[in-house]
Amino acid sequence: MDFPLNCTSTNFEQAALTKFRSLVSFLPKDSKIFREPWGRSTVVCIDFANCPHLSSLDQEQARLLTKAIARLGLANSVIFRIGSKIVGWENIKR
Repeated sequence: MDFPLNCTSTNFEQAALTKFRSLVSFLPKDSKIFREPWGRSTVVCIDFANCPHLSSLDQEQARLLTKAIARLGLANSVIFRIGSKIVGWENIKR
């Protein structure tokens, strides 16, 4: 093997979020995507603080987001934010 194998949970998390971003390439590059715990669950957060003028998604884009989250097994919900303000929430149907 020519490269060291780095299998930490942080690396897996980053790989999953990179894959997610590639599946939903319509999201602005300035949006921040991360996961965070909410009680006993984990949610995907999409923060539009760096691009608040681009925070509205149409139904097809929302459907593609939830489909990508479910496909990668990232969370049961997605939260849309502008900074600390929650502007939307969508449950993921499996």
